Amino acid sequence: MTTREVQQLISGLETSDGAGVVLKRSLGTAQLDYLDPFLLLDEFGSEDGVDYIGGFPDHPHRGFETVTYMLDGIMRHEDNAGNGGSLLPGGVQWMTAGRGIVHSEMPEQKEGLMRGFQLWVNLPASKKMGEPRYQNFSPDEIPEVVSENGTKIRVIAGNYAGTSGAVEGIATAPTYFDVNLPAGTEFTHIIEKEQSAFLYVFEGDIAVGEASPKKVTTSTLAVLTEGENIRVVGGKKGGRFILVAGTPINEPVARHGPFVMNTREEISQAFKDYRAGQF
Repeated sequence: MTTREVQQLISGLETSDGAGVVLKRSLGTAQLDYLDPFLLLDEFGSEDGVDYIGGFPDHPHRGFETVTYMLDGIMRHEDNAGNGGSLLPGGVQWMTAGRGIVHSEMPEQKEGLMRGFQLWVNLPASKKMGEPRYQNFSPDEIPEVVSENGTKIRVIAGNYAGTSGAVEGIATAPTYFDVNLPAGTEFTHIIEKEQSAFLYVFEGDIAVGEASPKKVTTSTLAVLTEGENIRVVGGKKGGRFILVAGTPINEPVARHGPFVMNTREEISQAFKDYRAGQF
């Protein structure tokens, strides 16, 4: 069985989005435009309310999926179809925008730590104009597996050691784990050979690979080579990371802001539909 090694290391780029929310972007930049089927990865995190209080006011999406994973803090989401709710620490929202939706994500706090991730996942052409839908999960609905060596794996999507993730029915058959790895301990997992995969470290550091292990430090994304297995070892103080994998769509990607389609003409039509109030 071939073990995946580190193909590329990318440090999170400090930027802002929404109404000035401070974040680190590691996927969806000049260094790594996208990793089929993944389009963007943002880590947001601050104890200063000024960095996040503006939130993400009403904005549209079409043609892909947004995944919000809260680590700390509370985020309120609402959309133009009347849906709404609060994402709590440890909670997940997997939103399939499909043909179009207008929504907002606003903090329900003015101070204190707010931390989490937003991942964008592409949709195949056959599903880009489907009906929007949500999969919302409270913290206690995300399965957690504790291995014999003390490693904790929160299974958001995919399957680990016979435990299926909370998220189901996604076209790209994704894996999304939150792995908390104690110092010096080992984590291994089998991933379908044809899938794209990456790790993002947000606490401590880890070593990834077997033939030539590479150190991956905090706020760094590691793109993995092809293979069937991954091997990770916790650093001196351990490490916590998300592991993400999915089946490539292998279709043309046309994107502009909040719209991701297959052609420029479809992007133009998305803008026309949005301005006409058809989302």
